[in-house]
Amino acid sequence: MTSNTDDSDAGAEALACWQSGLFCAESVAVTLARRQGIETALLPAMASGFCGGMSHTAGSCGAVTGAVMGLGLAFGRTGPYETTERIYRAVATLTRQFAEEFGSTTCVGLLGCDLATPEGQQAFRGDKLHLRCETFTTRAAKLAADLIEAELPRPVPER
Repeated sequence: MTSNTDDSDAGAEALACWQSGLFCAESVAVTLARRQGIETALLPAMASGFCGGMSHTAGSCGAVTGAVMGLGLAFGRTGPYETTERIYRAVATLTRQFAEEFGSTTCVGLLGCDLATPEGQQAFRGDKLHLRCETFTTRAAKLAADLIEAELPRPVPER
């Protein structure tokens, strides 16, 4: 697995995914995977059920869960005897930073409405809450990318 070494902003990349039609979790997971050299149509499929607060169940913000998936690609276990220390530390840092900035990590807490209800759907559309989701998506991608880049070894430039 290789880390993307260009100076592009993960938030901008996630926003471009969002604007192309992907949802929050899909956009963040795809962005973080691409930055690690992983390109597969399986990623948006895996992330789809996490969008909209765990499929409109008032659960975790999809942008946060997409970021957790991206962190898992970087730091997750590949076998039963590996440690969880790096991934748990990275997820704890991400969720703490996100909650400090936005006040919550749940979809309902962030949007102030329950997307599973007709009233919540109406508020989402009428109050243009998708604009908040864009912000959450870009920020979650940036926070996770920063954590990955801080932890993964950087290639040594040739002299």
